[in-house]
Amino acid sequence: MKRIDFASMQYFVAVCETGSIARAAEREHIVPSAVSKRLGELEALFGVPLLDRGARGVSPTVAGEALLFHARDVLRSVDRLHAELSEYALGVRGRVSIHANISAVVEFLPEDLRSFMAAHEGIKIDLQEHLSTDILRAVLEGRTDLGVVSQVHGLDGLECFPYRSDELVAIVRPEHPLAGAEVTSYATSLAFDHVGLSHNSSLYSLLEREAEALGLTRRLRIHVSGFDAVCRMVEVGLGVGIVPERVGGFFAAALGLRIVRLDDAWARRELQLVVRDRSCLSVAARLLLDHLLGRDATP
Repeated sequence: MKRIDFASMQYFVAVCETGSIARAAEREHIVPSAVSKRLGELEALFGVPLLDRGARGVSPTVAGEALLFHARDVLRSVDRLHAELSEYALGVRGRVSIHANISAVVEFLPEDLRSFMAAHEGIKIDLQEHLSTDILRAVLEGRTDLGVVSQVHGLDGLECFPYRSDELVAIVRPEHPLAGAEVTSYATSLAFDHVGLSHNSSLYSLLEREAEALGLTRRLRIHVSGFDAVCRMVEVGLGVGIVPERVGGFFAAALGLRIVRLDDAWARRELQLVVRDRSCLSVAARLLLDHLLGRDATP
């Protein structure tokens, strides 16, 4: 086992994540033949195939999945060791990966990350937007340090911390029949056409589920990929949009739209920060977690 080196594990993880030796080599800044050689050495060392190679790329075998899980753990431990030692020499440095849903990315994280990075110039942030279900899986599998999600189920094996609250509102054109109301119900809004996010978004699933619970159907004129596109479609008269309040406020001011609050209890959502194990986070990741939680950050 002592013959396994960190570079080979890193190349193996890269191949599994990209599904291609060529793309993995490009990501790791090494020639594909060198990656192939390292993979062959790993398979010879363990005595089992680690990858299924096909016309559409490569994927881990059952044995490869086991190695992938442990390799990620080992590489993250090495990163934590490097970060903690660098703290003594040059101040806290490192890179923190955070996956967040679209609401957190648009509403809260920009200001929070700006203030954090101003206080910790040596720490780089890799922020990616994902669906809440994918975020939970990424945290559990060790593919990201922190996650921000709006759902609280499916958290087995993870540590969860309250982050922020947001509220869903309806956004409409000034001449829309709902525009004169300060508050309405989701059921009332369903009498009109809606503009929806893509089918695989957590908000789409929530709104469909609540409509079904009411025994009603959402009439969706169009699906779009982001809140900015929802508001633009509302602006041109394609229907009612359901968006987080802060997003709605920004676009209402910019596009001359009206915000109408929803009186449904589920419209107020709690965003959660999730990690696999706070005690195993790098110094940089713990500092970011504590900053997002509004605590006095201590390594």
